[in-house]
Amino acid sequence: MADFPKLKTGAVAQYPIARETRLANQTVRFLDGSTQRYRDAGATRRRWQIRLDLLDEGESAAMQEFFAAVQGAYATFTFTDPWDGHAYENCRLTSDAADFTATGEMQGNITLTVTQ
Repeated sequence: MADFPKLKTGAVAQYPIARETRLANQTVRFLDGSTQRYRDAGATRRRWQIRLDLLDEGESAAMQEFFAAVQGAYATFTFTDPWDGHAYENCRLTSDAADFTATGEMQGNITLTVTQ
């Protein structure tokens, strides 16, 4: 299983970064108007919005190679949470498309969303 690449500073993300934790709850509404709620999955779902700006040429190439290796949202990988340092397995990118943008000479940026 692949690991999400780290920047040359050793970090996996830059600020600002967004993290979200969700529970997979479902609601069934009956004909009489009453509702019943149940948990669809046993574990919480995590999501990180990773925005990387001012990447140098090597970091940008590493991100592009990683994206190609996991084939967008197809393959799973291990992602280390920037807040607690815990490595979460079975993470995926949420999209099969990535917008690698060149912002200057030997500089670029990208925004990726990771879910577990």
